[in-house]
Amino acid sequence: MSSLFEPYTLRSLTVPNRVWMAPMCQYSAQPTGPEAGVAHDWHFAHYAARAAGGTGLILVEATSVSPEGRISAYDLGIWNDTQVEALARITRFLKTQGTVPGIQIAHAGRKASTGRPWVDGGPVGVDAGGWQPSAPSPVPFAEGDPVPDELTTEQIQQIVGQFTAAARRALAAGFEVVELHGAHGYLIGEFLSPHSNHRTDAYGGSFENRVRFALQVVDAVRAVWPEDKPLFFRISATDWLEENGWAPDDTVRLATLLKEHGVDLLDVSSGGNASGVRIPTGPGYQVPFAARVKAETELPVAAVGMITDAAQAEKIIANGEADAVLLGRELLRNPSFARHAARELGGDVHVPEQYHRSV
Repeated sequence: MSSLFEPYTLRSLTVPNRVWMAPMCQYSAQPTGPEAGVAHDWHFAHYAARAAGGTGLILVEATSVSPEGRISAYDLGIWNDTQVEALARITRFLKTQGTVPGIQIAHAGRKASTGRPWVDGGPVGVDAGGWQPSAPSPVPFAEGDPVPDELTTEQIQQIVGQFTAAARRALAAGFEVVELHGAHGYLIGEFLSPHSNHRTDAYGGSFENRVRFALQVVDAVRAVWPEDKPLFFRISATDWLEENGWAPDDTVRLATLLKEHGVDLLDVSSGGNASGVRIPTGPGYQVPFAARVKAETELPVAAVGMITDAAQAEKIIANGEADAVLLGRELLRNPSFARHAARELGGDVHVPEQYHRSV
């Protein structure tokens, strides 16, 4: 039996295999008006194809808890009920294919109000239809970027409430997993790192203070997310800075706290919080970060980062480096990666009846 195609159970949820889809923004929602942030035909076709391809769990892209929390005006949102029904259309189909539907809920913090990456990707000012970003501290992401507003304590608690409301809507939309986006330099990750968090109040300074916001969001979401459904947390294991940044030791330390607060799996990525850093990329380059968390804590992990072929993914699971692999770009290239990998490894995967002639 292929390790990659063994089912995996978290709480009462069983995922049919360990080939999972990482959240990847499509920047394809309507930017304004009553349809702002609403998933449409592109999103349905995009996720449906990967479900038909045998993917065990799909995490829908970073979906903003508020209009001002979007990375771009074209991001998906989950701050109103119109958005819920559009997302429910996707979850209903994913379930017909045996795929577990999950969603990543997020707030972009100081990296909000940017353009689509294939157009420009840079900051979009208020005069061009953007908005003023906010952050733990008035520190821009990169030189020349707008200086974000420093969040007040009251505003921080309002955002915790927005994550709570988003989790409730995710449940109404039919999702079985919620992932909190604490990676890649967005708001939760900005609080974690001393590189971006220069506060001197209860949310800054010490490790305990810098993780306070993350744990408050976890607690608030866990309180409304059903006990039998798993909660994920995505983290950047390192800022890739030599000093004054978030580091792998911090990730291990936080992982233990997340487990205590009801998180069921850590989705381990890296980078995104400091501009201009050199990241030594290569096949599986982030897997060691996940493997360390798995070895040193009791929290299950998913590995990401240039995982592109079946044998590589199988080895990661079989060696105990991670409990699942989250594929990104490879699933953009090959929506049926799971079905092809099952054929190569002798695993069992769902194949739609309409596709049986291809097996």
